[in-house]
Amino acid sequence: MSNDTDGLVPITTALANGGTATTRVPAYDRAKVTAGIAHIGVGNFHRVHQGLYLDDLLAARDDQFGWGLVGISLSGASPRATARANAYADQDCLYTVTAYTNDGTQNSRIVGAMVEYLNGPDDPAAVVARLADPAIKIVSLTVTEGGYNLDEETGEFRVDDPAIVADLARETPETSFGVITAALAARREAGVPPFTVMSCDNLRSNGDTARRAVVGYANAKDPELASWIEANVAFPNSMVDRIAPTVGAQARADLNQATGIADALPALTEEFTQWVLEDNFPQGRPAFEDVGVQLRPDVATFEAIKQRLLNASHMLLSYPAALSGYATVSEAGSDPAIAAVLNRFMEVDAIPFIEAPADVSLTDYMSMVVGRFANPHVPDTVLRVAHDGASKLPVFHRNTAEKLIASGADPRREALLLATFRRYTNGVDDHGNSFEVLEPHLQDADWPLLKSDNPLDALSASPFAAWGLADSPAFVAAYQEIVGLLENEGVPAALRYALADADG
Repeated sequence: MSNDTDGLVPITTALANGGTATTRVPAYDRAKVTAGIAHIGVGNFHRVHQGLYLDDLLAARDDQFGWGLVGISLSGASPRATARANAYADQDCLYTVTAYTNDGTQNSRIVGAMVEYLNGPDDPAAVVARLADPAIKIVSLTVTEGGYNLDEETGEFRVDDPAIVADLARETPETSFGVITAALAARREAGVPPFTVMSCDNLRSNGDTARRAVVGYANAKDPELASWIEANVAFPNSMVDRIAPTVGAQARADLNQATGIADALPALTEEFTQWVLEDNFPQGRPAFEDVGVQLRPDVATFEAIKQRLLNASHMLLSYPAALSGYATVSEAGSDPAIAAVLNRFMEVDAIPFIEAPADVSLTDYMSMVVGRFANPHVPDTVLRVAHDGASKLPVFHRNTAEKLIASGADPRREALLLATFRRYTNGVDDHGNSFEVLEPHLQDADWPLLKSDNPLDALSASPFAAWGLADSPAFVAAYQEIVGLLENEGVPAALRYALADADG
Protein backbone atom coordinates (compact mmCIF):
# COMPACT_ATOMS: atom_id res chain seq x y z
CA MET A 1 0.00 0.00 0.00
CA SER A 2 1.52 3.34 -1.07
CA ASN A 3 1.64 6.50 0.96
CA ASP A 4 2.91 10.06 0.52
CA THR A 5 6.46 9.08 1.58
CA ASP A 6 6.96 6.43 -1.10
CA GLY A 7 10.18 7.09 -2.99
CA LEU A 8 11.29 9.77 -0.52
CA VAL A 9 14.33 9.56 1.73
CA PRO A 10 14.44 10.57 5.41
CA ILE A 11 15.95 14.00 5.89
CA THR A 12 18.82 12.65 8.00
CA THR A 13 19.63 10.17 5.24
CA ALA A 14 19.51 12.93 2.65
CA LEU A 15 21.98 14.93 4.72
CA ALA A 16 24.33 11.98 5.06
CA ASN A 17 24.10 11.28 1.31
CA GLY A 18 24.90 14.88 0.32
CA GLY A 19 21.34 15.86 -0.61
CA THR A 20 19.09 14.87 -3.47
CA ALA A 21 18.88 15.80 -7.12
CA THR A 22 16.87 18.90 -6.27
CA THR A 23 17.94 19.73 -2.72
CA ARG A 24 21.30 20.82 -1.35
CA VAL A 25 22.66 20.25 2.13
CA PRO A 26 24.46 22.51 4.64
CA ALA A 27 28.04 23.16 3.54
CA TYR A 28 29.51 22.75 7.02
CA ASP A 29 30.02 20.14 9.72
CA ARG A 30 26.99 20.40 12.03
CA ALA A 31 28.81 18.38 14.69
CA LYS A 32 31.02 21.41 15.28
CA VAL A 33 28.13 23.88 15.70
CA THR A 34 26.98 24.97 19.15
CA ALA A 35 24.11 27.19 20.14
CA GLY A 36 24.79 30.86 20.85
CA ILE A 37 21.25 32.00 20.01
CA ALA A 38 18.00 30.76 21.55
CA HIS A 39 14.95 31.47 19.43
CA ILE A 40 11.44 31.52 20.89
CA GLY A 41 8.75 30.75 18.33
CA VAL A 42 10.13 28.45 15.65
CA GLY A 43 7.38 29.12 13.13
CA ASN A 44 7.49 29.27 9.35
CA PHE A 45 8.77 32.82 9.20
CA HIS A 46 11.74 32.24 11.48
CA ARG A 47 12.67 29.09 9.60
CA VAL A 48 12.76 30.79 6.17
CA HIS A 49 14.33 34.01 7.46
CA GLN A 50 16.71 34.09 10.45
CA GLY A 51 17.30 30.35 10.20
CA LEU A 52 18.53 30.71 6.61
CA TYR A 53 20.72 33.73 7.29
CA LEU A 54 22.49 31.74 10.02
CA ASP A 55 22.70 28.67 7.81
CA ASP A 56 24.42 30.76 5.15
CA LEU A 57 26.78 32.24 7.72
CA LEU A 58 27.78 28.85 9.13
CA ALA A 59 28.55 27.71 5.58
CA ALA A 60 30.60 30.83 4.85
CA ARG A 61 32.75 31.06 7.99
CA ASP A 62 33.91 28.31 10.31
CA ASP A 63 34.74 30.92 12.97
CA GLN A 64 30.96 31.40 13.35
CA PHE A 65 30.24 27.87 14.58
CA GLY A 66 29.30 29.21 18.03
CA TRP A 67 26.20 30.89 16.59
CA GLY A 68 23.95 27.91 16.07
CA LEU A 69 20.35 27.95 17.23
CA VAL A 70 18.42 26.32 20.02
CA GLY A 71 14.73 26.48 19.09
CA ILE A 72 12.15 26.91 21.84
CA SER A 73 8.39 26.46 21.77
CA LEU A 74 6.29 28.18 24.44
CA SER A 75 2.99 27.91 22.60
CA GLY A 76 1.35 25.79 25.28
CA ALA A 77 0.68 22.10 25.70
CA SER A 78 -1.15 20.65 22.70
CA PRO A 79 -0.99 17.59 20.44
CA ARG A 80 0.30 19.84 17.65
CA ALA A 81 3.17 21.18 19.77
CA THR A 82 4.08 17.66 20.87
CA ALA A 83 4.00 16.40 17.29
CA ARG A 84 6.25 19.25 16.19
CA ALA A 85 8.73 18.55 18.99
CA ASN A 86 8.75 14.84 18.14
CA ALA A 87 9.35 15.64 14.47
CA TYR A 88 12.34 17.82 15.27
CA ALA A 89 13.70 15.08 17.53
CA ASP A 90 13.29 12.49 14.79
CA GLN A 91 14.88 14.79 12.19
CA ASP A 92 17.83 15.99 14.30
CA CYS A 93 16.36 19.54 14.13
CA LEU A 94 16.71 19.56 10.33
CA TYR A 95 14.05 20.87 7.95
CA THR A 96 13.77 21.79 4.28
CA VAL A 97 13.05 25.20 2.79
CA THR A 98 11.87 25.60 -0.79
CA ALA A 99 11.80 29.04 -2.38
CA TYR A 100 9.94 29.72 -5.63
CA THR A 101 10.27 32.62 -8.05
CA ASN A 102 7.20 33.92 -9.89
CA ASP A 103 8.10 31.80 -12.92
CA GLY A 104 8.23 28.62 -10.83
CA THR A 105 11.99 28.24 -10.47
CA GLN A 106 12.65 26.05 -7.41
CA ASN A 107 15.50 26.44 -4.90
CA SER A 108 15.42 23.80 -2.15
CA ARG A 109 17.82 23.19 0.72
CA ILE A 110 18.17 21.40 4.04
CA VAL A 111 18.73 23.89 6.87
CA GLY A 112 21.03 22.82 9.69
CA ALA A 113 21.44 25.96 11.79
CA MET A 114 19.13 24.72 14.56
CA VAL A 115 21.01 22.18 16.67
CA GLU A 116 18.64 21.84 19.65
CA TYR A 117 14.88 22.10 20.21
CA LEU A 118 13.06 22.47 23.53
CA ASN A 119 9.31 22.09 23.92
CA GLY A 120 8.54 24.43 26.82
CA PRO A 121 5.39 22.72 28.12
CA ASP A 122 7.39 19.53 28.69
CA ASP A 123 9.85 21.21 31.07
CA PRO A 124 9.62 25.00 31.57
CA ALA A 125 12.50 24.91 34.08
CA ALA A 126 14.77 23.41 31.42
CA VAL A 127 13.98 26.33 29.13
CA VAL A 128 14.86 28.87 31.82
CA ALA A 129 18.08 26.99 32.58
CA ARG A 130 19.06 26.91 28.90
CA LEU A 131 18.55 30.66 28.55
CA ALA A 132 20.57 31.22 31.70
CA ASP A 133 23.53 29.34 30.18
CA PRO A 134 26.39 31.81 29.54
CA ALA A 135 26.82 30.32 26.05
CA ILE A 136 23.53 31.95 24.99
CA LYS A 137 24.36 35.50 23.92
CA ILE A 138 21.13 36.34 22.08
CA VAL A 139 17.49 35.41 22.67
CA SER A 140 15.44 36.13 19.56
CA LEU A 141 11.66 36.14 19.19
CA THR A 142 8.91 35.62 16.66
CA VAL A 143 5.79 35.51 18.82
CA THR A 144 3.50 37.43 16.37
CA GLU A 145 2.30 41.03 16.41
CA GLY A 146 -0.25 40.28 19.11
CA GLY A 147 2.12 38.30 21.32
CA TYR A 148 3.61 41.25 23.22
CA ASN A 149 0.55 41.83 25.40
CA LEU A 150 0.72 45.64 25.29
CA ASP A 151 -2.26 47.89 25.89
CA GLU A 152 -3.22 49.61 22.62
CA GLU A 153 -3.93 52.90 24.39
CA THR A 154 -1.09 53.19 26.89
CA GLY A 155 1.56 50.96 25.32
CA GLU A 156 2.13 49.37 28.74
CA PHE A 157 2.45 45.66 29.40
CA ARG A 158 -0.88 44.20 30.52
CA VAL A 159 -0.17 42.50 33.83
CA ASP A 160 -3.92 41.96 34.29
CA ASP A 161 -4.09 39.57 31.33
CA PRO A 162 -5.26 36.18 32.69
CA ALA A 163 -2.30 34.32 31.17
CA ILE A 164 0.14 36.76 32.79
CA VAL A 165 -1.66 36.65 36.14
CA ALA A 166 -1.35 32.87 36.11
CA ASP A 167 2.27 33.01 35.00
CA LEU A 168 3.28 35.44 37.74
CA ALA A 169 1.83 33.05 40.31
CA ARG A 170 3.85 30.06 39.06
CA GLU A 171 7.15 29.01 40.57
CA THR A 172 8.51 28.54 37.03
CA PRO A 173 6.99 30.79 34.36
CA GLU A 174 5.75 29.45 31.04
CA THR A 175 5.11 32.55 28.89
CA SER A 176 7.73 34.11 26.64
CA PHE A 177 8.35 37.17 28.77
CA GLY A 178 8.12 35.24 32.01
CA VAL A 179 10.78 32.80 30.83
CA ILE A 180 13.03 35.62 29.57
CA THR A 181 12.66 37.49 32.87
CA ALA A 182 13.41 34.38 34.94
CA ALA A 183 16.51 33.61 32.88
CA LEU A 184 17.77 37.18 33.18
CA ALA A 185 17.21 37.03 36.94
CA ALA A 186 19.24 33.81 37.12
CA ARG A 187 22.06 35.32 35.09
CA ARG A 188 22.09 38.41 37.29
CA GLU A 189 22.22 36.26 40.42
CA ALA A 190 25.11 34.22 38.99
CA GLY A 191 27.04 37.25 37.78
CA VAL A 192 26.62 36.24 34.11
CA PRO A 193 26.20 39.10 31.63
CA PRO A 194 22.67 39.37 30.21
CA PHE A 195 21.82 38.13 26.75
CA THR A 196 20.54 40.52 24.08
CA VAL A 197 16.82 40.25 23.32
CA MET A 198 16.30 40.47 19.54
CA SER A 199 12.71 40.70 18.34
CA CYS A 200 12.18 39.56 14.76
CA ASP A 201 8.45 40.25 14.81
CA ASN A 202 6.70 42.48 12.34
CA LEU A 203 6.19 45.42 14.70
CA ARG A 204 7.03 49.09 14.71
CA SER A 205 10.14 49.53 16.89
CA ASN A 206 10.06 45.85 17.72
CA GLY A 207 13.08 46.05 20.01
CA ASP A 208 11.54 48.87 22.02
CA THR A 209 8.30 46.87 22.12
CA ALA A 210 10.14 43.83 23.45
CA ARG A 211 11.80 46.02 26.08
CA ARG A 212 8.42 47.28 27.33
CA ALA A 213 7.10 43.73 27.52
CA VAL A 214 10.10 42.28 29.37
CA VAL A 215 10.48 45.22 31.74
CA GLY A 216 6.72 45.29 32.32
CA TYR A 217 6.65 41.64 33.29
CA ALA A 218 9.78 41.99 35.43
CA ASN A 219 8.35 45.03 37.22
CA ALA A 220 5.33 42.98 38.26
CA LYS A 221 7.69 40.30 39.59
CA ASP A 222 10.54 42.35 41.06
CA PRO A 223 10.89 46.13 40.46
CA GLU A 224 14.61 46.02 41.28
CA LEU A 225 15.13 43.35 38.62
CA ALA A 226 13.14 45.46 36.17
CA SER A 227 15.45 48.43 36.78
CA TRP A 228 18.49 46.20 36.21
CA ILE A 229 17.05 44.92 32.93
CA GLU A 230 16.24 48.46 31.81
CA ALA A 231 19.83 49.52 32.46
CA ASN A 232 21.72 46.45 31.23
CA VAL A 233 19.83 44.51 28.55
CA ALA A 234 20.03 45.46 24.87
CA PHE A 235 16.91 45.29 22.68
CA PRO A 236 17.95 46.08 19.08
CA ASN A 237 15.24 47.12 16.64
CA SER A 238 14.92 45.35 13.31
CA MET A 239 12.86 45.19 10.15
CA VAL A 240 12.23 41.73 8.73
CA ASP A 241 10.57 40.72 5.48
CA ARG A 242 9.82 37.45 3.73
CA ILE A 243 6.52 35.78 2.91
CA ALA A 244 6.17 32.42 4.68
CA PRO A 245 2.78 30.79 4.09
CA THR A 246 1.25 28.06 6.18
CA VAL A 247 2.11 24.58 4.94
CA GLY A 248 -0.88 22.25 5.09
CA ALA A 249 -1.02 18.53 4.35
CA GLN A 250 -1.24 18.90 0.57
CA ALA A 251 1.48 21.55 0.42
CA ARG A 252 3.69 19.35 2.60
CA ALA A 253 3.24 16.42 0.24
CA ASP A 254 3.95 18.64 -2.79
CA LEU A 255 7.08 20.10 -1.21
CA ASN A 256 8.39 16.69 -0.27
CA GLN A 257 7.88 15.44 -3.81
CA ALA A 258 9.78 18.50 -5.06
CA THR A 259 12.69 17.90 -2.69
CA GLY A 260 12.67 14.12 -2.72
CA ILE A 261 12.79 14.17 1.09
CA ALA A 262 10.32 12.93 3.70
CA ASP A 263 10.20 16.05 5.86
CA ALA A 264 7.48 16.34 8.50
CA LEU A 265 8.10 20.10 8.72
CA PRO A 266 8.95 21.53 5.28
CA ALA A 267 8.79 25.30 4.78
CA LEU A 268 7.84 27.29 1.70
CA THR A 269 8.78 30.84 0.78
CA GLU A 270 9.47 33.36 -1.98
CA GLU A 271 12.82 34.40 -3.45
CA PHE A 272 12.79 37.86 -1.81
CA THR A 273 14.21 38.34 1.68
CA GLN A 274 15.30 41.38 3.70
CA TRP A 275 16.59 42.05 7.22
CA VAL A 276 17.57 45.49 8.50
CA LEU A 277 19.05 45.38 11.99
CA GLU A 278 20.28 47.85 14.60
CA ASP A 279 23.83 46.94 15.63
CA ASN A 280 23.35 46.78 19.42
CA PHE A 281 24.78 43.52 20.78
CA PRO A 282 26.95 44.07 23.88
CA GLN A 283 27.76 40.35 24.24
CA GLY A 284 28.66 39.90 20.58
CA ARG A 285 26.73 38.78 17.52
CA PRO A 286 27.11 36.70 14.38
CA ALA A 287 28.76 38.35 11.37
CA PHE A 288 25.33 39.10 9.93
CA GLU A 289 26.72 41.61 7.46
CA ASP A 290 28.49 38.79 5.61
CA VAL A 291 25.20 37.23 4.55
CA GLY A 292 23.21 40.26 3.45
CA VAL A 293 21.78 41.63 6.70
CA GLN A 294 21.76 45.44 6.58
CA LEU A 295 23.22 46.78 9.83
CA ARG A 296 21.98 50.37 9.99
CA PRO A 297 20.99 52.97 12.57
CA ASP A 298 17.90 54.04 10.59
CA VAL A 299 15.83 50.88 11.07
CA ALA A 300 12.71 52.95 11.78
CA THR A 301 12.63 54.30 8.23
CA PHE A 302 12.72 50.78 6.79
CA GLU A 303 10.01 49.72 9.24
CA ALA A 304 7.80 52.55 8.02
CA ILE A 305 8.33 51.59 4.39
CA LYS A 306 7.58 47.93 4.90
CA GLN A 307 4.71 48.25 7.34
CA ARG A 308 2.94 51.16 5.65
CA LEU A 309 3.38 49.87 2.11
CA LEU A 310 3.78 46.09 2.00
CA ASN A 311 2.07 45.00 5.23
CA ALA A 312 -0.65 47.60 4.91
CA SER A 313 -1.32 46.49 1.33
CA HIS A 314 -1.38 42.86 2.43
CA MET A 315 -4.15 43.67 4.90
CA LEU A 316 -6.02 45.91 2.44
CA LEU A 317 -6.00 43.00 -0.01
CA SER A 318 -7.11 40.38 2.48
CA TYR A 319 -10.60 41.54 3.44
CA PRO A 320 -12.01 42.31 -0.04
CA ALA A 321 -10.36 39.07 -1.17
CA ALA A 322 -12.00 37.03 1.59
CA LEU A 323 -15.37 38.56 0.81
CA SER A 324 -14.84 37.86 -2.90
CA GLY A 325 -14.21 34.18 -2.19
CA TYR A 326 -10.53 34.13 -3.09
CA ALA A 327 -8.58 31.42 -1.28
CA THR A 328 -5.02 32.53 -1.99
CA VAL A 329 -3.20 35.84 -1.98
CA SER A 330 -1.87 35.13 -5.47
CA GLU A 331 -5.42 34.85 -6.83
CA ALA A 332 -6.39 38.13 -5.19
CA GLY A 333 -3.16 39.85 -6.21
CA SER A 334 -3.87 38.91 -9.82
CA ASP A 335 -7.32 40.56 -9.70
CA PRO A 336 -6.88 43.82 -11.67
CA ALA A 337 -9.27 45.79 -9.45
CA ILE A 338 -7.63 44.70 -6.20
CA ALA A 339 -4.15 45.30 -7.62
CA ALA A 340 -5.22 48.77 -8.77
CA VAL A 341 -6.57 49.63 -5.31
CA LEU A 342 -3.32 48.52 -3.69
CA ASN A 343 -1.23 50.59 -6.09
CA ARG A 344 -3.47 53.63 -5.61
CA PHE A 345 -3.26 53.22 -1.84
CA MET A 346 0.53 53.06 -1.86
CA GLU A 347 1.09 55.86 -4.38
CA VAL A 348 -1.56 58.34 -3.24
CA ASP A 349 -2.23 57.55 0.43
CA ALA A 350 0.93 56.13 1.95
CA ILE A 351 4.05 57.27 0.07
CA PRO A 352 3.47 61.03 0.51
CA PHE A 353 3.80 60.54 4.28
CA ILE A 354 6.93 58.33 4.25
CA GLU A 355 10.46 59.75 4.39
CA ALA A 356 12.75 57.21 2.74
CA PRO A 357 16.55 57.01 3.01
CA ALA A 358 18.38 58.57 0.07
CA ASP A 359 19.38 55.14 -1.24
CA VAL A 360 15.83 53.73 -1.31
CA SER A 361 13.31 54.30 -4.12
CA LEU A 362 9.73 54.11 -2.87
CA THR A 363 8.49 53.88 -6.45
CA ASP A 364 10.61 50.78 -7.04
CA TYR A 365 9.46 49.32 -3.73
CA MET A 366 5.81 49.90 -4.64
CA SER A 367 6.22 48.20 -8.02
CA MET A 368 7.67 45.14 -6.32
CA VAL A 369 4.87 44.67 -3.77
CA VAL A 370 1.96 43.49 -5.90
CA GLY A 371 4.28 41.26 -7.93
CA ARG A 372 5.27 39.44 -4.75
CA PHE A 373 1.62 38.98 -3.81
CA ALA A 374 0.82 37.55 -7.25
CA ASN A 375 3.43 34.74 -7.10
CA PRO A 376 1.30 31.63 -7.85
CA HIS A 377 3.95 29.27 -6.51
CA VAL A 378 3.78 30.66 -2.97
CA PRO A 379 0.16 29.83 -2.12
CA ASP A 380 -0.26 32.06 0.91
CA THR A 381 -3.86 32.00 2.06
CA VAL A 382 -6.04 35.08 2.26
CA LEU A 383 -7.32 34.07 5.68
CA ARG A 384 -3.82 33.67 7.13
CA VAL A 385 -3.19 37.32 6.27
CA ALA A 386 -6.65 38.47 7.34
CA HIS A 387 -6.67 36.72 10.70
CA ASP A 388 -5.88 38.73 13.83
CA GLY A 389 -6.64 42.01 12.15
CA ALA A 390 -7.36 43.49 15.57
CA SER A 391 -3.64 43.42 16.40
CA LYS A 392 -2.29 43.99 12.87
CA LEU A 393 -4.41 46.86 11.61
CA PRO A 394 -3.37 49.39 14.28
CA VAL A 395 0.28 48.59 13.51
CA PHE A 396 0.03 48.80 9.72
CA HIS A 397 -2.75 51.31 9.04
CA ARG A 398 -3.33 53.69 11.93
CA ASN A 399 -0.48 56.03 11.03
CA THR A 400 -1.62 56.42 7.43
CA ALA A 401 -5.28 56.84 8.37
CA GLU A 402 -4.47 59.55 10.91
CA LYS A 403 -2.24 61.43 8.47
CA LEU A 404 -4.86 61.29 5.72
CA ILE A 405 -7.50 62.68 8.05
CA ALA A 406 -5.23 65.36 9.50
CA SER A 407 -4.19 66.57 6.03
CA GLY A 408 -7.71 66.57 4.62
CA ALA A 409 -6.79 63.95 2.00
CA ASP A 410 -9.23 61.45 0.55
CA PRO A 411 -9.61 58.57 3.06
CA ARG A 412 -11.63 56.18 0.92
CA ARG A 413 -9.04 53.37 0.78
CA GLU A 414 -8.82 53.38 4.57
CA ALA A 415 -12.62 53.46 4.66
CA LEU A 416 -12.63 50.39 2.39
CA LEU A 417 -10.33 48.64 4.84
CA LEU A 418 -12.54 49.28 7.87
CA ALA A 419 -15.78 48.51 6.04
CA THR A 420 -14.50 45.22 4.64
CA PHE A 421 -12.99 44.23 8.00
CA ARG A 422 -16.39 44.84 9.64
CA ARG A 423 -18.09 42.66 7.03
CA TYR A 424 -15.37 40.00 7.23
CA THR A 425 -16.09 39.45 10.94
CA ASN A 426 -19.47 37.97 9.91
CA GLY A 427 -17.58 35.06 8.33
CA VAL A 428 -19.64 34.92 5.11
CA ASP A 429 -18.47 35.96 1.64
CA ASP A 430 -20.49 37.61 -1.14
CA HIS A 431 -21.44 34.17 -2.49
CA GLY A 432 -22.91 32.98 0.79
CA ASN A 433 -20.00 30.73 1.65
CA SER A 434 -18.77 30.63 5.25
CA PHE A 435 -15.12 31.07 6.25
CA GLU A 436 -13.21 31.01 9.51
CA VAL A 437 -12.77 34.26 11.44
CA LEU A 438 -9.87 34.16 13.89
CA GLU A 439 -9.62 37.32 16.00
CA PRO A 440 -8.10 36.40 19.38
CA HIS A 441 -7.33 40.02 20.26
CA LEU A 442 -10.85 41.36 19.83
CA GLN A 443 -12.41 41.97 23.22
CA ASP A 444 -15.85 40.63 24.17
CA ALA A 445 -17.25 44.16 23.98
CA ASP A 446 -15.99 44.58 20.40
CA TRP A 447 -18.17 41.94 18.78
CA PRO A 448 -21.53 43.70 19.35
CA LEU A 449 -20.01 46.90 17.95
CA LEU A 450 -18.81 45.14 14.80
CA LYS A 451 -22.13 43.35 14.30
CA SER A 452 -24.32 46.34 15.13
CA ASP A 453 -26.90 47.51 12.60
CA ASN A 454 -25.30 50.94 12.92
CA PRO A 455 -22.03 50.62 10.98
CA LEU A 456 -20.52 53.59 12.83
CA ASP A 457 -20.45 51.51 16.01
CA ALA A 458 -17.59 49.47 14.52
CA LEU A 459 -15.37 52.55 14.62
CA SER A 460 -15.56 52.42 18.43
CA ALA A 461 -14.23 48.85 18.62
CA SER A 462 -10.98 48.66 20.59
CA PRO A 463 -8.58 48.30 17.62
CA PHE A 464 -9.90 51.52 16.03
CA ALA A 465 -11.31 53.67 18.86
CA ALA A 466 -8.14 55.75 19.25
CA TRP A 467 -7.84 56.58 15.54
CA GLY A 468 -10.41 59.39 15.64
CA LEU A 469 -12.23 58.04 12.60
CA ALA A 470 -15.73 58.88 13.79
CA ASP A 471 -14.67 62.53 14.22
CA SER A 472 -13.80 62.90 10.53
CA PRO A 473 -16.80 63.77 8.34
CA ALA A 474 -14.85 62.80 5.21
CA PHE A 475 -13.99 59.38 6.60
CA VAL A 476 -17.51 58.76 7.91
CA ALA A 477 -19.04 59.67 4.54
CA ALA A 478 -16.69 57.39 2.59
CA TYR A 479 -17.07 54.57 5.09
CA GLN A 480 -20.87 54.69 5.06
CA GLU A 481 -20.87 54.78 1.26
CA ILE A 482 -18.70 51.67 1.08
CA VAL A 483 -20.74 49.85 3.73
CA GLY A 484 -23.83 50.44 1.59
CA LEU A 485 -22.08 49.28 -1.58
CA LEU A 486 -20.88 46.12 0.12
CA GLU A 487 -24.37 45.32 1.37
CA ASN A 488 -26.21 46.13 -1.85
CA GLU A 489 -23.80 45.45 -4.70
CA GLY A 490 -20.79 43.60 -3.32
CA VAL A 491 -17.02 43.95 -3.39
CA PRO A 492 -16.59 44.99 -7.07
CA ALA A 493 -18.69 48.12 -6.53
CA ALA A 494 -16.77 48.96 -3.35
CA LEU A 495 -13.47 48.58 -5.21
CA ARG A 496 -14.67 50.87 -8.01
CA TYR A 497 -15.58 53.51 -5.44
CA ALA A 498 -12.20 53.12 -3.73
CA LEU A 499 -10.47 53.75 -7.07
CA ALA A 500 -12.48 56.85 -7.95
CA ASP A 501 -11.15 60.36 -7.40
CA ALA A 502 -12.49 62.26 -4.43
CA ASP A 503 -14.96 64.07 -6.63
CA GLY A 504 -15.77 60.90 -8.60
